[in-house]
Amino acid sequence: MYGAGLALRTALVSTGIGLASGTLLGLLAGFFGGWLDDVIMRAMDVLLAFPYLLLAIAIVSALGPGEVTTQIAIGFWALPSFARMVRGAALSLREREFVEAARAQGAGAIRLMARHVLPHAAWPLVAFATLFVARAILVEAALSFLGLGAQPPAASWGSMVASGRDYLRIAPHIALAPGAAIAVTVLAFNLLGDGLRLAFDPRQGQV
Repeated sequence: MYGAGLALRTALVSTGIGLASGTLLGLLAGFFGGWLDDVIMRAMDVLLAFPYLLLAIAIVSALGPGEVTTQIAIGFWALPSFARMVRGAALSLREREFVEAARAQGAGAIRLMARHVLPHAAWPLVAFATLFVARAILVEAALSFLGLGAQPPAASWGSMVASGRDYLRIAPHIALAPGAAIAVTVLAFNLLGDGLRLAFDPRQGQV
């Protein structure tokens, strides 16, 4: 459907930004601990203290509206969630026997994180990232609805809904069609993310 490309592109790029930066910071915080962990996590707490849409609006307002700034804003919002998730995995893995064995064999910190810690957190991260794509689509649509997302002539579902709200009585499909596209796409990614989460950790599906 018209506008799907922009929504998916923005969601995937912004999720990638949050995933890459959050993974790096989470690994550093969880693996090394100490003052570095405190500094990184307090910074993440500050970001989490802001309502997500307000944070995205503040970033886009500072950088100017557009597709790229929307991707940066949503990626910045995604950063704390990924960082906290990877930090938790790193904290639980850094003292495991296989990590200690690799350390005893002379493996450095970078090799330990890349070869022994990150692979064990990779699949849960994939599932979480899939779920986050759905959130990113919603935030992109909200920003575009407010006129802060991708600017014309780029097509955005959020801006389509905003344009169609003035014609709800005479032509409701103008707003309902892109709204339905947002709902179906978000639902699809949520179902995919839930399926991946259960596939990687079947215990979560047990009662």
